[in-house]
Amino acid sequence: MAWLFLLPSLIFLILFTLYPIIKTVYLSFFQSDLSTDRPIYVGLTNFKMMLEDEVFRKAFINNFWFAVGTIPTSVMLGMLLAILVNRKIKGTSLARTAFFYPVVIPMVSAAFIWLFFYTPEYGMINKLLHLLGIGDLNLLGNSSTVLIAIIVMVIWKEAGFFMIFYLAALQNIPKELLEASHIDGASKWMQFWKIVFPLLMPTTLFSVVIATTNAFKTIDQLVVMTQGGPNNASNLLLYYIYESTFRFMDYGKAATATVVVLVIMIVIAAIQFFGTDRKIHYS
Repeated sequence: MAWLFLLPSLIFLILFTLYPIIKTVYLSFFQSDLSTDRPIYVGLTNFKMMLEDEVFRKAFINNFWFAVGTIPTSVMLGMLLAILVNRKIKGTSLARTAFFYPVVIPMVSAAFIWLFFYTPEYGMINKLLHLLGIGDLNLLGNSSTVLIAIIVMVIWKEAGFFMIFYLAALQNIPKELLEASHIDGASKWMQFWKIVFPLLMPTTLFSVVIATTNAFKTIDQLVVMTQGGPNNASNLLLYYIYESTFRFMDYGKAATATVVVLVIMIVIAAIQFFGTDRKIHYS
């Protein structure tokens, strides 16, 4: 009876998750592009060619620094915002709404908003720079600043999302623990470090997993804002896969890159769950 109830979900899981993964792994061993009428088995050649591809290496390095820039910052900022709005002071509801507002904006809309901020000459940032007597700054057109600009936008978009989970976790911490520690003479910092932070670790693990997943599936804002440029300075792995599939019609290459991303995600998830989970207090 249990399997019968699980059958509808299992069917969707097989059709839309397991089958695409198996099909992608299978296709990664074939040459399948505009030069072939049908897929041709090439073994590990696709993987060798991909590792020799300068654009792929650039996208891989960019994605690494993108993850380093977004994951810890967005998660920690979400925690700080939750601590800030968890206090019973006037204006807290307004602050919660303001911090959460970027989350409900579609990514494409958020990309257009920040495109207006970053645009040279008439963008908001450059308008402020003009008031300070500083010249134009083309953040999206400079290879050294474009990735940082994208990272800032993503942090702005994600921090409020993690704030909601931390806020729920903070409100579930027994007040008796904090009151007892206060009676024992613990400072606010000691209360946070010895009581609050350990009890927030399950939420932190969840947030880090979500942030890691988001870091490797970023594409909407790249299509709108930079299209991987300039000179592939903002090209990330998912955009590399997107271009290989829909622009160059190289399905074998795209499948190979997808397998690499899948392996990376599995390794990261395994480290997070099996390495960090043992140090987490769930009660």
